[in-house]
Amino acid sequence: MKKSDISNISNAESVERAEESVRSSVQPSGKFGGKADRLFGADPAGLDESARGIAVLVIVGVAVGLLSGMFGIGGGTVIVPALVWLGLTQRNAAATSMLAIVPTSISGVISYATCGNVDWLAALLLFCGMFVGGQIGSWLLSRLPELVLRWIFVAFLVFVVVNQISFVPSRDQHIAMSALTGVCLALLGVVIGILAGLLGIGGGALAVPALSMLFGASDLIARGTSLLAMFPNSITTSVANLKRRLVHVKAALIIGLVAAVTAPFGTWIAGAVSPRVGSILFACYLCVLLIRSLFVAVKATRSARASS
Repeated sequence: MKKSDISNISNAESVERAEESVRSSVQPSGKFGGKADRLFGADPAGLDESARGIAVLVIVGVAVGLLSGMFGIGGGTVIVPALVWLGLTQRNAAATSMLAIVPTSISGVISYATCGNVDWLAALLLFCGMFVGGQIGSWLLSRLPELVLRWIFVAFLVFVVVNQISFVPSRDQHIAMSALTGVCLALLGVVIGILAGLLGIGGGALAVPALSMLFGASDLIARGTSLLAMFPNSITTSVANLKRRLVHVKAALIIGLVAAVTAPFGTWIAGAVSPRVGSILFACYLCVLLIRSLFVAVKATRSARASS
């Protein structure tokens, strides 16, 4: 073989190695792109990680913590739209939201528990029912049309808002536990789990008023128990999402840790206002969700009619 041929082969191999080095440095190490996280793999691509984007995540965390502490909800209805607005897909936003709810709910539960406003047995029974109902909801989700799901969510919100306005819980009542009450709590958990699987909600919007209206819990016990019931589900779902690399870990930690700091302030506000004021504030929050959901449902219905 001539020297020139050997030189050409060597040069070609050098060029190929250089190109491979460039490709490996440009392409993300994970499935979705973005900067790799050493523990969980690459974060999903698309999120605005500029100073403006980080500021939005912090503001969302503050709002979520206050809402979680005040109303006993996870805050996914705030987190998911914000993350989608910042550039994540709906799927990645929902998975990231679930992880952010974990530290938020821990902080909220601790705040309510220190004041004796958590019913631990009721929360356990609710969670068991929610676990079963979630599987049913996921099964129904794959079979019901999306348009039907949107209108179910609207009807659900109307029902809860009306009940919040018309019903004022007592602050001194507790859940009187019996065998029948335990069975009914588990069944309530199944219903909440089905709706959560169908509609993509945490369940606090239904659990809080149901615990007060159906089981006689005070407004504070209903909120603390609701947060505790959602906590195990958030962990198990987040573990599965992390394995599938659906979670933007950095965004989840920023929102979750900030929310964990502000959740006790929300809990303090919930205890400072009267049960009537608390119900009205919760109804106002749900009305905002109702208006947004109604707008989306009407828009989807018009699109479906136009295409048919």
